[in-house]
Amino acid sequence: MKKTLLVAALSGAFAVTAHAQSSVTLYGLLDAGIVYSNNAGGHNQWQQGSNALSQSVFGLQGSEDLGAGNRAIFKLESGINVNSGSTHYGNTLFGRQSYVGLSNDQYGTLTLGRQFDSMVDFVSPLSFTGAGDRNALAAHPFDNDNLGASFSTNNSVKYTSANLAGLQFGGQYSFSNATGDFAENRAYSLGASYKNGPLSVGAGYMQLNGAGSNTSGAVLASDNDNAFSAQRQRVWGAGANYTFGPATVGFVWTHTQLDNIGSLNVDGNSYSVGGANLHLDNYELNGRYALTPALSLQGAYTFTDGKYEGSLGNQSPKWQQVSLESDYALSKRTDVYVEGVYQHAADGGGTPFGDAAINTLSPSSTDNQVAATVGLRHRF
Repeated sequence: MKKTLLVAALSGAFAVTAHAQSSVTLYGLLDAGIVYSNNAGGHNQWQQGSNALSQSVFGLQGSEDLGAGNRAIFKLESGINVNSGSTHYGNTLFGRQSYVGLSNDQYGTLTLGRQFDSMVDFVSPLSFTGAGDRNALAAHPFDNDNLGASFSTNNSVKYTSANLAGLQFGGQYSFSNATGDFAENRAYSLGASYKNGPLSVGAGYMQLNGAGSNTSGAVLASDNDNAFSAQRQRVWGAGANYTFGPATVGFVWTHTQLDNIGSLNVDGNSYSVGGANLHLDNYELNGRYALTPALSLQGAYTFTDGKYEGSLGNQSPKWQQVSLESDYALSKRTDVYVEGVYQHAADGGGTPFGDAAINTLSPSSTDNQVAATVGLRHRF
């Protein structure tokens, strides 16, 4: 009888230990507010918006301790629209991220599934649109470099190193999954970052090959999350942030090359651009200042210099954008914010790039657009 009780007690202890070494976390962020924009298709627009700054998400993530510094990990993350309850990212349940993998304290992490590219991982956090809980309205025109994490890629194998005295690097390959054409609708990227005291730097590269007839590759046409449908999209980028006291200043540069663009998708509307080639250089200066532990001010100025060659003629479109935001934390999990964005477009000729188009909003009917929003965010 005593042996039976002892075995039962030990079994229960092992069960508790195994449970303690594994975890599953339910988490999320909800962002909703009132958004105003002028010249939206020629009219002023007021709307109850979702995701004006942060992408609202609902997710599950977990890990299991396998011993010797090894863990099995997973993440299932859905992008949602708070004002309608619908899903974002291609109207799929876990379209933002869904992956499973293995992690080791010394050798890094290997994951497989639908994931973000290395530009999102290593350069985006240094930009105004990618810092903290993100800022969609402040993305560079059409989020051409994906620093706003507008799209993720399917069929991805990603490696991220451990933190090596502040240095971290990684890469990702998204398979086309096509029969007979390994390159069609595939993506790959790599990047690195380094943090040392107040200094943070990062750099990355991403290439996405066009989908063609492949509907099971890296990016699905039905997603409509990537603004461009092109034969090839390449993005380079680098940035740096420096923190001193309550202030942080940063600079980010990205270069986007789009070859043989079929269409431009903006706010659910598709515009034909006649098989054009478009090169864009984005130069961003950003800053943040904590007035108090609860109240902060942040902003950014971006100049985007473009070169367009196509059936609509040769043009040199340019954009200037200013974003200003104030945020007040009601608690560690809840904050309120107010933000204004101004964008001016020039030299776009008769192309769709001649009008202002603040990210996530309906394009302007002129070369200027102003947007303002006040909203509430809650994390759980």
